[in-house]
Amino acid sequence: MMDSLATLPAVTRRNLLKGGGALVIGFSLAGKAAAQFGPPMGPDLKQIDSWIAIHADNSATVLIGFVELGQGCTTTLPMIAADELDLAMEQVRTIAHETEVTPYQGGTYSSSAIAHGRPQVQQAAAEARAELLRRASIRLGTPVELLDVERGVVSVSGLSGKSVTYGELIGDEPFEMAFTGKAKPKDPSQYKIIGQPAERKDIPAKVMGGYAYVQHVRLPGMLHARIVRPRGQGASGSPPKVASVDETSIASVPGAKLVRQGDFLAVAAPEEWNAVRGARMLKVAWEIGETLPGNTELYRNMRQHETADKAVLETGDAASALAGAAHKAHFASETPYQSHAPMAPNCAVANVGGGKAMVYAPSQDIYALRTALAATLGMKADTITVEYQPSAGTYGHSLYDDVALGAALISQQLGAPVRLQYERADEHGWDMCGPAHIGKVEAGCSADGKLVGYSYDGWQHSWSFTETNDQLARGVPARSWPMGPARSVNPRSCGGMYAIANRRLTDHALPSEDYLRAAWLRSPLDLAFAFTSEQAIDDLAHQLDVDPVEFRQRNISDPRWRDVLDAAAKGLGWEPRPAHATPGESDVVTGRGIGLGTHLTGWGGAAAEVEVNRTSGVVRVKRLAGAMDSGCAVNPNVVEAQIMGQQVQAVGRMLHEEVSFDTRAVTSLDWTGYKVARFSDCPQITPIVIQRLEEPSSGAGEEVMAATAAAIANAFFDATGRRMTTFPFTPERVKAALA
Repeated sequence: MMDSLATLPAVTRRNLLKGGGALVIGFSLAGKAAAQFGPPMGPDLKQIDSWIAIHADNSATVLIGFVELGQGCTTTLPMIAADELDLAMEQVRTIAHETEVTPYQGGTYSSSAIAHGRPQVQQAAAEARAELLRRASIRLGTPVELLDVERGVVSVSGLSGKSVTYGELIGDEPFEMAFTGKAKPKDPSQYKIIGQPAERKDIPAKVMGGYAYVQHVRLPGMLHARIVRPRGQGASGSPPKVASVDETSIASVPGAKLVRQGDFLAVAAPEEWNAVRGARMLKVAWEIGETLPGNTELYRNMRQHETADKAVLETGDAASALAGAAHKAHFASETPYQSHAPMAPNCAVANVGGGKAMVYAPSQDIYALRTALAATLGMKADTITVEYQPSAGTYGHSLYDDVALGAALISQQLGAPVRLQYERADEHGWDMCGPAHIGKVEAGCSADGKLVGYSYDGWQHSWSFTETNDQLARGVPARSWPMGPARSVNPRSCGGMYAIANRRLTDHALPSEDYLRAAWLRSPLDLAFAFTSEQAIDDLAHQLDVDPVEFRQRNISDPRWRDVLDAAAKGLGWEPRPAHATPGESDVVTGRGIGLGTHLTGWGGAAAEVEVNRTSGVVRVKRLAGAMDSGCAVNPNVVEAQIMGQQVQAVGRMLHEEVSFDTRAVTSLDWTGYKVARFSDCPQITPIVIQRLEEPSSGAGEEVMAATAAAIANAFFDATGRRMTTFPFTPERVKAALA
């Protein structure tokens, strides 16, 4: 939720669209997300009373369907509306995201908040402005073409003293009319706010400790709860079973109550510490099988497992082109499960009773969560309200929906509001991990360095569609998403940046129920794709004794890929030379590397300088440059911050992060077992925004991650003359590679 603005009147979520009338703009958002989860309820998106409220004091409230995960959308989307309406930023705010009040725009993932939200909000604001100017024209007796607007004050061009404000025209009165969609948004040449750096509105309260998170929500009569599970998950298709539970084991804990539904167990109490004590003291015998291959056998198991094979993309004849190539590069990789590992374990508050439910949760898609809650609770969706409350950022599907289902189940059984807080072992041990991957790439070029053929084979499984609490409580079987974008081999990151006439990409899909529960993790699988693919491209340049940047330049026809490549190289101060041209003799060697990659949209380039201690095996990323073309960068400050955040996270994932598990369960249950980047790991970063105001905004949340992984891998080769076939680059793996 954005900070309240002292200059604006108090606006409650529920009253906004009731007594305090408003100008609200809506339009159809029917699409893939809506079709998947069923028709969302809430504001009618085909009516005007849904999106932008103009108040009597000439301020505005923008109702948005995307949530603030730390990516700055509650600043950037109001910037779009303010520019289109000719308002100042201090005149615009947002309200909490809630199923009964704010519009359904789909989930906040895949860089969608700006990519999808910008045209929606911009069109809505354009429609609002057109209607306001029509009314002003009547009020002032002047044609619309002769009207000027500044800070919501409409005046007659060239005449002083003849004006009217938006608030005077419509404040506190709804329009009650359908949205036409005919208004034309401003030309980029007219932008005053879009494209200019702006400070994020959520940052001051976060820095000063005044920001409200879901962990802070308190309701009258609220109980605290903890779940009781084995320490660490097994295969998603083989959930643990309760063999026996001794309810008397918590009899000494004041107020402690056992909640059980199927194999779902929790302990609740009026005092939080008593809920913690009760959960730890409860005696439970679990039936747990050896359902996992364990870290040591994971990749062998994946190779031997039956798969569903499908060509993701096939152009030309890759096999023939590769057979006739003058130079060929083969590279294979194995990359691990990685965790969302939010700094604060997930939490939710639920109040279920009287035929209704109110749930406060940090979900990235509160409408989809409401659908899931309806099934879990056996209630109709229109009796459930979900309000988004922020938590620690996870940039992917961590356990925020799972904890909400758990809180609601406990509240329903106890007939009281419940705050369910996960602990560190719950979060690490039962996370929806980013999936493991095996990649195999072959690339070929002509004698003059032109790429002629490319093939990529990827082994991975899809994401889980079933939350653990639902599986334990109701016996819902493990289900997975169908293979598709972000879950399959990515045509954009696997050779898609180069002009290659003959290309074949193949999925080898594994059954998800035989492996760890998985879901989207920031730039899902793209780090693995670029790590694999771009090392093969670098190898071809090495065979030709050509500078890696120059080799890529020869093979890029898309100027947007060329621009991010050149910008990243320049940002690092790249000097042309072949990779590993002069091997270092000292114990500590340095190297630089380049990489390209993205997620589903956008263009990302990165350059890295690394330092490798050949004795200790320790790798340090010293400098990074990241270049991103996300089309129109509405707020360049936000895009720069996104680049820096992505590159820091990529360092952690390349050097430290890996989920550990044996044949029974996940064993990396804390920050010792699951290492992440520390402050000492953070390199010097140069973020570069390729601004294209005239282009659509393609999103900026994960488009440099893949390129950064590739750049770090190629920098390691430049330093050592060896290639890493897996990450993270632990000292043991580095020493083994160098040996």
